[in-house]
Amino acid sequence: MSNESKGALKPVPAARVAEELRRLTHARSNGELERDEYEHRFARMISELRDRRIEGSRAEIMAALTPLKESGDIAAPEFERLVQQLGLT
Repeated sequence: MSNESKGALKPVPAARVAEELRRLTHARSNGELERDEYEHRFARMISELRDRRIEGSRAEIMAALTPLKESGDIAAPEFERLVQQLGLT
């Protein structure tokens, strides 16, 4: 019996997490989202990721997320917040 048939949700690929975070941060920095809406969406994303988990090892997840910080797509504090809230520190 697969995880999905038991009611467990399929883990989210690390690359998708990185893309969603980049998109969310970009929308905030372009003024498409107010701070409260950004906070709401960020919190919802964390909650969903905790429920579903991120696919891959810690090293694989960090390898997908770290380039966002290094390229400036997300600020260091946002990166640290995500990593901390997901328990990757």
